[in-house]
Amino acid sequence: MPTFNDPLADAADASEALRGLAHASRTFDNPADTYAVFGDVISGVRSLRQVLDQLADAHLTHRERAHDDSGNHAAGAESALTSADELHQAGTLLDQVHDRLDAAFGHSGKIAWHPEPALEGAPLSEPAARRWVSVVFLQGEDADGVLDLIDRDGTDAAIEHLKRFDYGDETTSAAMENGYVYEEPPAGPLDRVVADGDYILTSNGAMGHVSLLRALPVPPDPPLAGSSATHRREATRTSPVADRDWFAGPAGGTASVGRELSL
Repeated sequence: MPTFNDPLADAADASEALRGLAHASRTFDNPADTYAVFGDVISGVRSLRQVLDQLADAHLTHRERAHDDSGNHAAGAESALTSADELHQAGTLLDQVHDRLDAAFGHSGKIAWHPEPALEGAPLSEPAARRWVSVVFLQGEDADGVLDLIDRDGTDAAIEHLKRFDYGDETTSAAMENGYVYEEPPAGPLDRVVADGDYILTSNGAMGHVSLLRALPVPPDPPLAGSSATHRREATRTSPVADRDWFAGPAGGTASVGRELSL
């Protein structure tokens, strides 16, 4: 919850909220939901514009206290002025971002999204049932080393490195407990997706994140007949896993353990 008086706490909350939105918005089951998200994003841009101006003002107001690492006041004051100028320019550019978003918002509001057409007939055969568990998700500085590894040595090397985060049944149990199990590997339209056996690597250098998922076979129901057999089959069926955001940092899950590793 915002404090409205503690910029450190509110900045941390805003950063975490935007991080969550960046990952949650990778897929929209109902495209009509984009309109509401659009409105909140535009509101956020307006607030960000105000934040940039206030950061610039703080640099100007307190420039008499500015020194460099050597204690040189003149150099520190010059850096404060330069920083304030760059912040003001960033705010000006953000005005253009707001105008573009507002125009896109208007066009989006003219769209009447129709329901997804139903498939006619049943599929001829069902693919082998399996799910995907999140082995690890890294973002920002945590992902930089792996993204550099991809650029330098390729995706195979990155997959081998990220496999070190996989602790087998322990990883699977943590993913099941925290809801990081998916029918399909989650990936955005701009993500790079590479499959290697039972593993799938997704990466996005522009967004600064990388993840590894592992296939989890779903055991078939036993071929029992009759109502009592049906009852027993339903009783032994795996409980569905809650559909939660796999990008949020798992509580005590695989990502928190794996981030202690280094290249």
